[in-house]
Amino acid sequence: MELKDFMDLSKLQEIQDSFSNSTGLAAIAVGKNGEYITEGSNFTDFCMKYTRGSAEGNKRCIKCDNDCTGTYTCHAGLMDFSVDITINGEKMGSMIGGQILPNPPDEEQFRATAEELGIDPDSYIEALRKVPVSTEDKIRASADLLGIIVNQLVNLEYFKFSNADRLEQLQKEVDDCSNLIQMINNNTSHLKAIATKQKILSLNASIEAARSGEAGVGFAVVAKSMQDLSSQSSVIYNDIEKSVADITRTISNLSSLFDDQREN
Repeated sequence: MELKDFMDLSKLQEIQDSFSNSTGLAAIAVGKNGEYITEGSNFTDFCMKYTRGSAEGNKRCIKCDNDCTGTYTCHAGLMDFSVDITINGEKMGSMIGGQILPNPPDEEQFRATAEELGIDPDSYIEALRKVPVSTEDKIRASADLLGIIVNQLVNLEYFKFSNADRLEQLQKEVDDCSNLIQMINNNTSHLKAIATKQKILSLNASIEAARSGEAGVGFAVVAKSMQDLSSQSSVIYNDIEKSVADITRTISNLSSLFDDQREN
């Protein structure tokens, strides 16, 4: 499995661009097979056009890209970095870049390097002056921070991908619960209506029993019992409605969480 199989690489590109814009460091993401999976951010002509433009310079750059980890001083005195992207201990790729000076450059030394690489010294120095300068501590801290942020993003995307089937099943169960709750609400409403009718009937029966005098005493007792049962049923139905309302709110909140998950 590769990074592109389970995540939107534009999210990785966005983080990479923001990192480069805020730190001045160049950056690019590399897949597990060594291919570039994002567009390079903040790379300068000094490296890409001049140093990599010569056979010897390109050889030095490639060696560092493939063999180095952490932060290191690479071709022509630039400081570069490489941080692994891992999931469950497995390397899925790397963030590489840097191409920044850890100290103000010695232009005479760089002129000598240009001649060694067969590059026009004046053009090389002009490009060199556009390379950002920072400190080694800041470069290392920036590289570490990028590694933390990228790994958190990648592992979150992998978690969402690997648990997608479970989330879909849970969503189905939540939807089923919502349907059952609606059915309970409907049935409770019907029962509550029946209880109201029973109460009216028992009241009418009590009135008729009173009109019948002694002959209606037994019937009055039955009517009173019906009225008590109707009142008790009404209380129970109100409690059921309250409980169902609480459950409905919980299910609604869960559904909202799943909707947000799908949107993200």
